[in-house]
Amino acid sequence: MQEVIIATLVVGIIGLLIGVALVAVSKKFAVETDERVGLVRESLPGNNCGACGYAGCDAVAAAIVEGKAPVNACPVCNAEAVKKIGDIMGVQAEAAERKVAYVHCAGTCDKTSVRCNYVGIHDCRAAVLAGISVWECDYGCLGFGSCAEACKFGALRVENGVAIVDETKCAGCGKCAKACPKGLIELVPADKKIAVRCASHDRGPAVKKACTAGCLGCGICAKQCEHEAITVDGNLAHVDYTKCVGCGKCAEKCPVKVIEMV
Repeated sequence: MQEVIIATLVVGIIGLLIGVALVAVSKKFAVETDERVGLVRESLPGNNCGACGYAGCDAVAAAIVEGKAPVNACPVCNAEAVKKIGDIMGVQAEAAERKVAYVHCAGTCDKTSVRCNYVGIHDCRAAVLAGISVWECDYGCLGFGSCAEACKFGALRVENGVAIVDETKCAGCGKCAKACPKGLIELVPADKKIAVRCASHDRGPAVKKACTAGCLGCGICAKQCEHEAITVDGNLAHVDYTKCVGCGKCAEKCPVKVIEMV
């Protein structure tokens, strides 16, 4: 019995000494953290979407406090959240311009035709890696929904063979744009008035053969614009949103109505 008591005491003393040693080591090597990091983190949406360019909300919160990222680094934050972060950091801040995803394709099932029957993983990236073009248009949306799967906000869906964005849900994180292997999705200003629903760089005759809703690169839209906000490059119309006033003349004169008022 005495041996058991001695063994118990020895184990207890060793445990106590180890505990004291751990406390001493933790105090000596403790890394001081700025309490503002936690406060900023609480003000962020917590989606960890990576739209800010950092690994997640924890990383961008630390970067903001360290001065490595601007107060409005999170594009998902609304004006109220950005102001709160600004107050924490002691600076005035405004939310960055809100942007939403836009799909540059109008090639729905009734506008283009099927080139082949794809049998494989129901994923746009897998189809592209396999070198398969399902539709006649090599530039159009594949419609397998990789973008919708990447969206954490439920802002995308595939309808009639083409991805559609619900701008009321879109947070502008850009995950869908990164997931699209065709590069069809672009983040554009939420208050845009004009958009081009095509991404084809083929010449007019080839475009008409592949899709009835493709840009012909005719340049009529550019001639109509008095603000030089729309240009044609590589047989495709592009909108400069810093110049566009939303007059709608380009959309009105577009022969295939691929330029739309939104």
